Amino acid sequence: MTQQDFLKLKNGTDVRGTAVAGVKDDPVTLTDEAVLAIAKAFTVWAAKKTGTAHPTVAVGHDSRVSAAHISALVAQGVTACGGNVILTGLSSTPSMFMLLQDGFGADVSVMITASHLPYQKNGLKFFTKEGGLEGSDVAEILSIAAAGEFPAGSGAVTKKSYIEQYAADLVQKVRKACGEDKPLAGKRILVDAGNGAGGFYVDLVLKPLGADTTGSQFLDPDGTFPNHIPNPENETAMQSVCAAVVRNKADFGIIFDTDVDRAGAVAPNGEEINRNRLIALISAILLKERQGAYIVTDSVTSDGLAAFIKAHGGVHYRYKRGYKNVINESKRLNAEGKYSPLAIETSGHAALKENYFLDDGAYLVTRLLIALAKCAKEGNDLTALIRDLPEPAEAAEVRLGFAAGCDFKTLGAGVIADFEKHAKETAYLSLAPDNHEGVRVNFDAAHGNGWALLRMSLHEPIMPINVESNEKGGNARIMKALYDFLKAYPFLNTEPLKNQL
Repeated sequence: MTQQDFLKLKNGTDVRGTAVAGVKDDPVTLTDEAVLAIAKAFTVWAAKKTGTAHPTVAVGHDSRVSAAHISALVAQGVTACGGNVILTGLSSTPSMFMLLQDGFGADVSVMITASHLPYQKNGLKFFTKEGGLEGSDVAEILSIAAAGEFPAGSGAVTKKSYIEQYAADLVQKVRKACGEDKPLAGKRILVDAGNGAGGFYVDLVLKPLGADTTGSQFLDPDGTFPNHIPNPENETAMQSVCAAVVRNKADFGIIFDTDVDRAGAVAPNGEEINRNRLIALISAILLKERQGAYIVTDSVTSDGLAAFIKAHGGVHYRYKRGYKNVINESKRLNAEGKYSPLAIETSGHAALKENYFLDDGAYLVTRLLIALAKCAKEGNDLTALIRDLPEPAEAAEVRLGFAAGCDFKTLGAGVIADFEKHAKETAYLSLAPDNHEGVRVNFDAAHGNGWALLRMSLHEPIMPINVESNEKGGNARIMKALYDFLKAYPFLNTEPLKNQL
């Protein structure tokens, strides 16, 4: 494999590719050769990073069908370079970082996951004691893999689970915060794990806290994901967990993605607590604890959320999409002396300063359950905390593709610059003052009464456009204006916009 072949496997701060053959037009790219070389390269990189000649690497995985095979390959690659391996088995991504803080015996760790992607995909996510690797670190590891110059050695492999200790720590956090052994007694709380790695939360966290978990579903690991994609952003998945909450008369519903670094929630009436509502809920909890905090979110959050955070004594700080982007920006604000306890995306990635800025769906949910228990003592429902959140009348996202083979990054940047210029010259448009990604434009009351954000996808030849309006029918007027402007660019597929009119 060439260096270019290896670098094609880089996906932001992860390695990802196709690991299972048989899906039409999706050939295997995460080959045995690639995995072995990457595992060896990570061992070399880790030895240099930690100053340990023979680093111990913890290796965990989610429920994917290729997990066992790739775990064995990673262990083979690490030990062939003289490193030692601790196989943790079925794990969550956050737990693979937390074990590095907990005297587990590992110097670094690898999580085998491809998040919510289809069953044939898989990947590798790397951690040191300082956190997840940056994209530049992953690129360096892939370059080492391509060079193929590895030391010879013979390390040892042991097996040791960590998820039980990780869960016990969450239980202890709730008990300490609530001052009770079983603060969730009398509450029916169900979990939808989507057959990913999150099923542990029922037996190891909720039941010890006294919760009735009747109605929990799809807890058994199954990498074919036979019921729905484990993804809080997936419409089918959310419909399933919302229906389960209503059917079982639950007080709260929880849904995890495959590797449990993201989560969503459901109110007792079956309404989603997702996206802006999820951000508002955890923000309200944190702002009750300390006013004036900076809440860092991705760029597609609503104006209503900004008003909500301000009304609750916080500062809403929109930044670029990508969980590493919002986390690093929140860290930067803290370094400047601006207290920022939360970095969160509308996708459900949430990282709290108090928890190493680790994006951890189980920790986020645990924080919500503490608030739920406290609200119950006061005779309130958890959703009372976001009762004053202004909700848009309409919200939508459309994704415009580019013509095959074009320089989509350059062309897309040009379109965004043109639309920014157009907004400055158009009376009914105004640029949002606090935007850090693409161009966000406000439409006045006579032309849609809302806003639109044009940006480029982080990794794909796609221009996503988010639109919100404060009145019924407003989105159509905004999209009509966007379509009239964007149809002049022949390399853009504007049919998704046209279909909304």
